[in-house]
Amino acid sequence: MTVCHCTQCRRAQGYASAVAPALARGFEVGQGRGEIGEYESSPGKWRAFCKRCGSPLYSRRDAKPGDLRLRLGALDATPPGLRVDAHVFTAGAPAWSFGDDAPCYPQFEPGRQPAAGSGA
Repeated sequence: MTVCHCTQCRRAQGYASAVAPALARGFEVGQGRGEIGEYESSPGKWRAFCKRCGSPLYSRRDAKPGDLRLRLGALDATPPGLRVDAHVFTAGAPAWSFGDDAPCYPQFEPGRQPAAGSGA
């Protein structure tokens, strides 16, 4: 897996983007194929997303039609053995992109509860 910190990925995902390469030939959408939209984010680069919720799904390039870059946040389960191979485009990444000493909580931070029916 590669974690991309470029401005374009941060804007598309709201944070750094965790991506993994995949072969287009072996990639299948089990259901909801009609709910996938694509837009050309830069010349020859296409980003696929869910038309219902807007979740980013994968990207592809016209120059490499056999390759996809899966957006790992869209997966229901973490693939076994997944590890970070590299962080890329870090030169312009904001300070919040990397580890810090902030406390971690398994759900909401103390004192914050979700609004009724919001899910978050």
